[in-house]
Amino acid sequence: MKLRKGKTKSILDASIDSALLAVEIYNKPRTTFRSEGFITMMIMAWTRLFHAYFNSTIGDKYYYKKKNGRYDTVDGERKAWELSTCVKKYGNLDPSVESNLLFFIKLRNKIEHRHIEKREVDTLIFGECQSLLFNYESQLIDFFGSAYSINEALVYSLQFSQIRTQQQEQANRSALSKDLSEIVAFVEKYRNTLDDDTYNSQKYSIKLIQIPKISNTNRADAAVEFVRWDSLSDEDKAAYEQLNVIIKDKTVKIEAVNVGRLKPSEVVKKVNEGLSGKSITQNLHTVLYKLFGIRPSNGSDDPFDTQAEFCLYDEPHNDYVYQDAWVSFLIHFMQTTELEASELRQKERNGEKLDVDQYRI
Repeated sequence: MKLRKGKTKSILDASIDSALLAVEIYNKPRTTFRSEGFITMMIMAWTRLFHAYFNSTIGDKYYYKKKNGRYDTVDGERKAWELSTCVKKYGNLDPSVESNLLFFIKLRNKIEHRHIEKREVDTLIFGECQSLLFNYESQLIDFFGSAYSINEALVYSLQFSQIRTQQQEQANRSALSKDLSEIVAFVEKYRNTLDDDTYNSQKYSIKLIQIPKISNTNRADAAVEFVRWDSLSDEDKAAYEQLNVIIKDKTVKIEAVNVGRLKPSEVVKKVNEGLSGKSITQNLHTVLYKLFGIRPSNGSDDPFDTQAEFCLYDEPHNDYVYQDAWVSFLIHFMQTTELEASELRQKERNGEKLDVDQYRI
């Protein structure tokens, strides 16, 4: 249907403009707040899409009301339903689409007061971002018809081919800020709450394998094609599954947290297993993490202020867990340092600090 001028059309136009701006922000190569900008604008796009739909179906009734029946207001304006409320009031979204939206609503709340100019987040949630955009256009067409399709206005974003080395990836992970490590932990935790059908759905997260086309039988063919899984023949699906087995990294979902993370006693045990002629105690381990400043002292105002490469704060248990990288670092340090345990303890009592970078392998 083609809308005439009016409030519904005005809201819908604002929704589409927000979605296009989200894509523009995401695809700009020098954008340093790519994920924050994209998520914020897409939340606005989805919210306005629902408002346009409600305005066209139930009229001017998508506003919060107080118990006395009067409208709830903010700065004199009626407070419209937020996206999470719109999803509940609509009540007819595909479960995978709803899970995708809920993911971004929660993530938006987490990044609202953080600045995370890190490529890792963009890469980590690319699949969810692509699905959020695909789902938006599908819902737009479902609400208002194919005349409002916006795919003609978009092109596939160009990509650089250079793949980072393992050492570069490790260096980036070691530079994770407190805010970024919290975001990564949230994403992993949210994904692990999803059932397999939702997690594997293209409506929750697009999973792409990028393979160069060696040649085109028709020179007018598009260079990039998106093929819907449900449109493939059984033979094509079998071929895809075979290819997927060959090239994909196997990921095992585990309904658990802190998998692979170590308690202090486990760190001490592993370090001592790797040392020859020396050993450390629980007390010396405490001295060492204080000397290298990999985590704050107990009772710190900001318990999350850790060196995420080595140590992470476990909020539910109000304690700290350690990474294998910390074990490797301590083994190397203890084997190469000329400082005795008594000297290390004295340095810690004197409030001295040691620079991690000076003692790396």
